[in-house]
Amino acid sequence: MFDFLDQYPYLLPVMIFFGRICDVTLGTLRIIFVSKGKKGIAPVIGFFEVFIWIVIISQILSRASDLIAYLSYAGGYATGTYVGILIENKLAFGVLLYRVYTKENGSTLVQLLNANGFGATLVRGEGSVGKVDVIETVVARQLMKKIDKLIKEFDENAFYVTEDVRTAQNGIFPKTASIFNRWRPGK
Repeated sequence: MFDFLDQYPYLLPVMIFFGRICDVTLGTLRIIFVSKGKKGIAPVIGFFEVFIWIVIISQILSRASDLIAYLSYAGGYATGTYVGILIENKLAFGVLLYRVYTKENGSTLVQLLNANGFGATLVRGEGSVGKVDVIETVVARQLMKKIDKLIKEFDENAFYVTEDVRTAQNGIFPKTASIFNRWRPGK
């Protein structure tokens, strides 16, 4: 299958490096999809991940006998992990729970969030420095920047945390762009 590598052995480390980038990137994405409960896409990604890995490892076992090939394997793994994380951040797949703690009137933030299509819940509480309002809202990850901006506009000193949510249902959620409409058309 790869007989050309006998004639051009210097291509083996390049093939190993880029093959590892591909299979580790797919592995990173597969793990993310599994953790988000996406049972349909994770096995498909896993198939291609393992197929690429088998092809690469067979070439290493049959041809690679130098340090450069082994370094290419390790470098491809590290780079693939990084590329997988970058792709996952671009996809912004999943749902987050925002929990905002503020000394300001939380009803105002709830109204601001509602005006922008986000559902929110207000709970009054007692913090270590006095009374606080706790506002919770569940949003798609792709809308993080918008939520961050709304919180900063409301209270620059608000403390907030985010948590990954596996599933959310029966709430008020703004319409989000499909995965194919997220990026600007070419430059």
